[in-house]
Amino acid sequence: MSREYQTLRYEVSDTILTLWLHRPDSLNAFTVTMADELVDAFDHASADEKVAAIVVTGSGRAFCAGMDLSSDGNVFGLDESQQPTLQDMVDRLEDPAIITGVRDTGGRVSLAIHRCLKPVIAAINGAAVGIGATMTLPMDVRIASDRARIGFVFGRLGIVPEACSTWFLPRIVGLGRALELVYSADILDAEQAREVGLVREVVAEEDLLPTAYAMARRFTEGRSAVATALARQMLYRNAAEPHPIDAHRIESLAMFYTSQADGKEGVSAFLDKRTAEFTTRVPQDMPPFFPW
Repeated sequence: MSREYQTLRYEVSDTILTLWLHRPDSLNAFTVTMADELVDAFDHASADEKVAAIVVTGSGRAFCAGMDLSSDGNVFGLDESQQPTLQDMVDRLEDPAIITGVRDTGGRVSLAIHRCLKPVIAAINGAAVGIGATMTLPMDVRIASDRARIGFVFGRLGIVPEACSTWFLPRIVGLGRALELVYSADILDAEQAREVGLVREVVAEEDLLPTAYAMARRFTEGRSAVATALARQMLYRNAAEPHPIDAHRIESLAMFYTSQADGKEGVSAFLDKRTAEFTTRVPQDMPPFFPW
């Protein structure tokens, strides 16, 4: 199963979607078109019951070499005739003029990944700098080949981190390390990225996708699709709440509804000492309180 895009390859096999950033002649450099297509791809996969997990990688020798800086005018696709205010970003966030002319394109991608209902694994096969690095942060696990190079290089360009990375990066590596990575704008090799906690593991290039696929299967086979989707969203949401009572509210509702569906099958299978056969589908069978 596949979908047609200009800058991506989208292929589903055995419930795992492989999403290739696919501009190999440009080291998969990021464009506004790629941003729009990534948002569409993640939203589509999230709503497709045939997709259980997503693996994101790059075609050719790079993951993503950052924003394509060869475009005419504002290379980030922003409308410099506007004078947006902070209040505009609250009141007019979904205004088409703000969406296309002001909002960070990488941020729209990160938000699409964040709202996704399926586990997302980054298989970083080569250079991942700028948006190539920040787009991996809302993905659940990052695995790197020994050829990977990762850098938050915004300081070299006189711009700020984007793609919601100032929210995700400190949660992954800690605030002090995040500041160091942004201030220095250093490019880390794969082992350095593992040492700072940015990637889970480093594998040989030929083992990268098999490792990612094995992890995707471990996350989804014999698992309730609804429980997995809720757990993903709950962990991201509740970890940012100020008090555990906020997590308790959501967990109570989630337990209430999952205990009546796949939960009954899971308990029955445990007592019968057999493999559970979970039947819920995502997003069709998500409980009525979701999205919160």
